[in-house]
Amino acid sequence: MNKLVQKLISYNPNADLKFLRKAYNFAEAAHRHQLRISGEPFISHPLAVAKILADLELDLETLVGALLHDVVEDTEVTLSEIEKEFGPEVTLLVDGVTKLSRIEYKSKEEQQAENLRKMFLAMAKDIRVILIKLADRLHNLRTLKYHSELKQKEIAGETLEIFAPLAHRLGIYHLKWEIEDLAFRYLEPEKYYELADRVAKTRMKREEYIAEVTIVLQEKLNKAGITADIQGRPKHLYSIYEKMQKQQKDFEQIYDVMAVRVIVNSVKDCYGTLGIVHTLWKPIPGRFKDYIAMPKSNMYQSLHTTVLGPQGEPLEIQMRTWEMHRTAEYGIAAHWRYKAGGRSEKRFDEKFIWLRQLLEWQHDMRDPREFMETLKIDIFADSVFVFSPKGDVIELPAGSVPLDFAYRIHTDVGNHCVGAKINGRIVTLDYKLNNGDIVEVLTSKHTGPSRDWLKIVKTSQAKNRIRQWFRKEQRDEYIIRGKDALEREAKKMGLEPELIKGDKLIEGGRKYNLLAADDIYAAIGDGTITARSIVARIKRDFERTNKDYQGYSGNIDSINLESSSSWGKSTGGIRVKGIENLLIRLAHCCNPVPGDPIIGYITRGRGVSVHRTDCPNITVYRRGERERLVDVAWDKEFKSPFQVKLEVSALDRAGLLSDVMAILTEMKISADWVNARGKKDRLASIDLLITIKDLGQLEAIINRIKTIKDIIGVRRTGLG
Repeated sequence: MNKLVQKLISYNPNADLKFLRKAYNFAEAAHRHQLRISGEPFISHPLAVAKILADLELDLETLVGALLHDVVEDTEVTLSEIEKEFGPEVTLLVDGVTKLSRIEYKSKEEQQAENLRKMFLAMAKDIRVILIKLADRLHNLRTLKYHSELKQKEIAGETLEIFAPLAHRLGIYHLKWEIEDLAFRYLEPEKYYELADRVAKTRMKREEYIAEVTIVLQEKLNKAGITADIQGRPKHLYSIYEKMQKQQKDFEQIYDVMAVRVIVNSVKDCYGTLGIVHTLWKPIPGRFKDYIAMPKSNMYQSLHTTVLGPQGEPLEIQMRTWEMHRTAEYGIAAHWRYKAGGRSEKRFDEKFIWLRQLLEWQHDMRDPREFMETLKIDIFADSVFVFSPKGDVIELPAGSVPLDFAYRIHTDVGNHCVGAKINGRIVTLDYKLNNGDIVEVLTSKHTGPSRDWLKIVKTSQAKNRIRQWFRKEQRDEYIIRGKDALEREAKKMGLEPELIKGDKLIEGGRKYNLLAADDIYAAIGDGTITARSIVARIKRDFERTNKDYQGYSGNIDSINLESSSSWGKSTGGIRVKGIENLLIRLAHCCNPVPGDPIIGYITRGRGVSVHRTDCPNITVYRRGERERLVDVAWDKEFKSPFQVKLEVSALDRAGLLSDVMAILTEMKISADWVNARGKKDRLASIDLLITIKDLGQLEAIINRIKTIKDIIGVRRTGLG
């Protein structure tokens, strides 16, 4: 603790040391009887985390948050106690770092996604949250040897997948290099130690080579009047391993294992040094990068060039100012706004537009897999920098295409994109953008996105906008389709068109939590609910309040039959108005089930045949034998399963039938008979005879089957 205090005083002499010691004493008391797996007192961990952050010269509140970061998760201390003792600023930091470990999740992936989602939300309020989290992860890696091999690999894998790229995105290379090398050591121990051995064996030769380069370059810079500090910079092991993997090269083929870094006093001297380097040694084409004119999104600035050095071997040389060097090492910590009394710097805020974009996109991504994929693509991918025709620099993930650029400019530009010009030349929409490309988007008001674009675009922003467009377009189509279906059903059931509009329609949709007419039409159009269920509900409510209405009979929910002496006794779940002791059977042609609007037909010698009101045979009876039609209704007290036959049409593929049967098994539905067959043009048909209890269950089954991949449609058919 004394070392932490001394470090804080060294860069912030006016810091409130009582506040820091209070936090230490509070954390020590909370963790007093806890030990780490190593056997050390638990307080050693938050203290080490605070020390890592002090090395980055962070403010007092961050160090206090680091000391307290585990008390809520690992002790009985609550956030309200933290706020009472240390204020809302520290509480926000502690809450942001605290995991959601006390909530039950369906899967480990979902838990990881929600932890990260919470962390990013906290970052949006205060970026110091992630600094504490990175320091926490670094110390855990330093003490990882005390865990099981399985746990070591799990933590190391998550580190390389999430936290190391995040440190890169924030420009904190001071932490990134150690985090990567430690994770690499536990994830691939054989490869790590083999590479470490090979680097060690060539170390003396490389140091002699760098010394030779330094002497020659220093002499030339002195003659030009440029004051410079020249350093040899060995690449850390994981970056060498990554390069070997990406380029499929052996260690001997990687020449920039060590680079030369030249630190000067001004930007002018950076470019002056570049000129001298290129006069001394021949530059390799395509290996020059100007990150001063076009800084990376994490604020990194330097000139990079690769030349053929004194012995004809490739050598990377970096040139930067002292301010750029500090930013390169410490990233956001080097520009910490809280040191200036909380002043917000516009330039600083602009560097984290990507974080605000992530928070915007995450609202559309409840699926944990999609959220994790967004992190890996949009946040952690390497970047490509391109120009708009006006000269604006746009940063996109590597592998992006013109459509990604179009959607980054504006949603409408993306939606109406028909082509693109790169550097004045027309290219296809799947062209991979390169650094320095000038991108011009060609648009037309009369076109919209194609579903194929989802396979082309790289960014989640573009994918989300394309999906939104199709959802809106489909909704408009579903509204028209649903409205037509509702009008047809009302006509079949003898309702006037005015009865399925306005308040009566809204009342009919209320049962399904649909409170607007367009929502009801859309739900009918996409098959979520049936037009019959809405119309029958409207008809029932209307008949209750208008008993003299002469519309056609049959209701979806059984009317109160006990109150009417004119209804006969229940036979097989059916009651007939004004008639008793008749044989009753359900017609096989339309196969009605409880909940369907129904009508009875008095047959010759076989009693009453019960049909759905939309049955084609009933239409025939209405024309020629209307006197034989009688009102019938379901007896709501009758509980018995009913058989229904479904015909499923789909694109033929392996596993289709098993997917359908899996839905039935999941919903605990019995299939009495199944017949699957292939058809022409790669189509397939599956006939199912299932046993259900009512119309609501049937609708649920049909809607679930429709969600299966490659399903074209599901319809009820007669049993005959």
